Amino acid sequence: MLSDQQLLRYSRQIMLPEVEIAGQQAWLDSWVLIIGAGGLGSPVAIYLAAAGVGTLVLADDDQVDLSNLQRQIVHTTERIGVDKVESARQTLQALNPEVQVETIAARLEGETLAQQVARADLVVDCTDNFTTRFAINRACVAAKTPLVSGAAIRIEGQVAVYDPRQPDSPCYQCLYKDGDDENLTCSESGVLAPLVGIIGSVQAMEALKVLANIGQPLVGKLMLLDGLSMEWRTLKLRKDPACPVCGSGDR
Repeated sequence: MLSDQQLLRYSRQIMLPEVEIAGQQAWLDSWVLIIGAGGLGSPVAIYLAAAGVGTLVLADDDQVDLSNLQRQIVHTTERIGVDKVESARQTLQALNPEVQVETIAARLEGETLAQQVARADLVVDCTDNFTTRFAINRACVAAKTPLVSGAAIRIEGQVAVYDPRQPDSPCYQCLYKDGDDENLTCSESGVLAPLVGIIGSVQAMEALKVLANIGQPLVGKLMLLDGLSMEWRTLKLRKDPACPVCGSGDR
């Protein structure tokens, strides 16, 4: 049961016919793993905390740097040198003290990654390299945990949802192959500050939709943004039967 304080805090969401009490309760009961507390992870974490997702687990092995502050809005100048997950935790707890925030100041990989993904109701990938994204995708497919994936570089971004609970859902590796190892990062290629806010906000929206089972999440779709023209394109994605991760062959 929602308390009077919760009914007031989340009233603008509860009044939506798609959400109501049941949807808000679903978010309060949810456990979300956010991997990456940088440009994308900032808006994702802020909006999921504000919306009332009950438990957020933040994983990042980096510390706040001056160059981060142009776009990583969960951090502040006085927290330069602090672990990003601790900096983010302080911001989220100040925003919504009801949300439980767990922090992992380390790179998730191997068995630790598998365990954290299996605990979660949903994973949001806010990382910036193919190697990590492939590993997260494999863990999500193995655990049948929905994955909201986002990427932003220069003035372009993309979002997709992969839901291994659905037999016809593609996975991240259906779209990108192991040979696609061009690990462009913001430090090498640059990024316009609001772009990560836009893409991260869409990731947060998709996460809430999946958790409360409302609307039509971007499963089987890739949404692309050209920030210069502010034009969105949506491409249909199909499951690859030969995919080494989610296909019918040996994994």
